[in-house]
Amino acid sequence: MSEILDIAETLRRLKRAENILLVCHKNPDGDTIGSAAALYWMLKGMGKTAALLCADPIPARYDYMGFERFENQFQPEYTVAVDVAGIQLFGDAVSAYTRNMDLCIDHHPSNGGYADAMLLDGTAAAAAEVVYELLCEAQTEITPTVADCLYTGISTDTGCFRFASTTARTHRIAAALFEAGAHVADLNILLFENKSRGRIAIERMALESLEYHADGRCALICLSREQIAQAGADTPDLEGITGLPRMIEGVEVGITMRQQPSGSYKVSVRTLPGVDAAAICAHLGGGGHKQAAGCELLGSLGNAKAALLNEVEKALCRE
Repeated sequence: MSEILDIAETLRRLKRAENILLVCHKNPDGDTIGSAAALYWMLKGMGKTAALLCADPIPARYDYMGFERFENQFQPEYTVAVDVAGIQLFGDAVSAYTRNMDLCIDHHPSNGGYADAMLLDGTAAAAAEVVYELLCEAQTEITPTVADCLYTGISTDTGCFRFASTTARTHRIAAALFEAGAHVADLNILLFENKSRGRIAIERMALESLEYHADGRCALICLSREQIAQAGADTPDLEGITGLPRMIEGVEVGITMRQQPSGSYKVSVRTLPGVDAAAICAHLGGGGHKQAAGCELLGSLGNAKAALLNEVEKALCRE
């Protein structure tokens, strides 16, 4: 298991390190990218060599963060996972760099403790909140670019401050980022209001697949890899549909299943307070938060659905 660090000790170790590789989770979202990008700018300000690595392509919509992608331009001496709850979330494409992780910075209570050391705050709504506290400890200037990175992480992981994980601290940090020059209005449009044609196409396909279970208390949508390819949707488009089934009146558990290129199914579970999404996914090898969690299931669609719905039924019975 990981050695648990506080903010001060985490900062000391980063100050001692050189040639730092920041690793995001596969299927990258705004929090893993935004948090890693903010760390990248902090490390650059310290005179460190740093770059971001992700198994999957980083969507172009995050180009405003200005970080450098890792392309073997240096030999990593210290590896840091950002917003990665389990080693299986790195992806095989980057396994050469993730077998021995020096540090993990995360906010998932279900973190598997795979890194040598860990800075974990399970009460934080986003990893970006943890990184913000680290930057404050380092007395790093929060430039408008850094503020944009952190705001992206916080706003995307809280559904633009709508999810139950949002706290008063979340709003205080967001206000500080606003004052530091985050382009809040522009980012809100980019992240929450602009929908690509791929996103519209994938929403239509998802809703056509809609199924109700557990007397209407659970709604499930499923997308095949062929549908995803046909729609031309990118990762943020796909992440954006995870909340759709939970928005339906009377639904307490919303499930999105997306087939991966390998054939496995990436599952996202969103629940109302009172139903533990993390517990549902934990029994299937995943984890996350009480109202937002995920896992990856192998095998046929029928078997994956059956295993998932069995856990949902049990969770609803415990409510």
